[in-house]
Amino acid sequence: MLSKRIPTIIPPMSLEEAIETTKIHSIAGLLNGERSFVSTRPFRPPHHTISDIGLLGGGTFPNPGEVSLAHNGVLFLDELPEFKRSALEVMRQPIEDGRVTISRAAGSLTFPAEFMLVAAMNPCPCGYFGDLKRECRCGPVQVQRYRQRISGPLLDRIDLHIEVPAVEYRDVASERQVESSKSIRERVARARQNQQQRFAGDPKTNCNARMTTRHLKQHCKLTQDSQELIRVAMSELNLSARAYDRILKVSGTIADLDDKSASRTDSSRGEIDISPEHVSEAIQYRTFDRTLWV
Repeated sequence: MLSKRIPTIIPPMSLEEAIETTKIHSIAGLLNGERSFVSTRPFRPPHHTISDIGLLGGGTFPNPGEVSLAHNGVLFLDELPEFKRSALEVMRQPIEDGRVTISRAAGSLTFPAEFMLVAAMNPCPCGYFGDLKRECRCGPVQVQRYRQRISGPLLDRIDLHIEVPAVEYRDVASERQVESSKSIRERVARARQNQQQRFAGDPKTNCNARMTTRHLKQHCKLTQDSQELIRVAMSELNLSARAYDRILKVSGTIADLDDKSASRTDSSRGEIDISPEHVSEAIQYRTFDRTLWV
């Protein structure tokens, strides 16, 4: 339910993105007389029984897979450990590079695959590990074997790791006003607009998630306290160099979403003023794989 709301809070596609997405869906034969143009961001939720070719693309006459059909949209993998290990591992390249290259004897094809990966899984096979009200029926070895279906390198490529506890009745039945998707989308759209202005001179980069190491050094301005906070986190949590880059990217995005921080951004040079609070929040999203999988 949460994942299906994500396309409603991210900015609408530009004309160029819509045309590119439509081309991919046309190659896959998904367009018809009733739907000849893809104007909304794709949401692709493949079943966990999908094959490697179905997920990545290929075949005798290579066609785009789910990772390319989710280009400019959301790829949702429910029950992540139930997917075949080989199918999950082939996603490393598209997550990192934003494209998929399929090689055959007659030549090779490259499909774009810049998607937002959203995955969901239970903490154990029965789903009750760590639940304060229901007892887990799984043994330690069974829980460890279940979690090890997700490799460390794949988790390293996922920016945010969020534990979602069971929703209490009082929260479900509550009638209090909450922030609507429309207002969230407005904040996200403002942040994305700032990012597009920041990378106006680089056609290959349109958001913080696509920043390279050069971009990080150029745009992510860290205070002394922020640098010390990251240093301690890298040492204590044994985070990788890839996790370091992703912490900076997430910190920059949190700063872009922070209205107070946005007013302090140096627009002339495109620098993001990242405070220790932004870094601390980003680090919290990286501790899940270290605390739950070790």
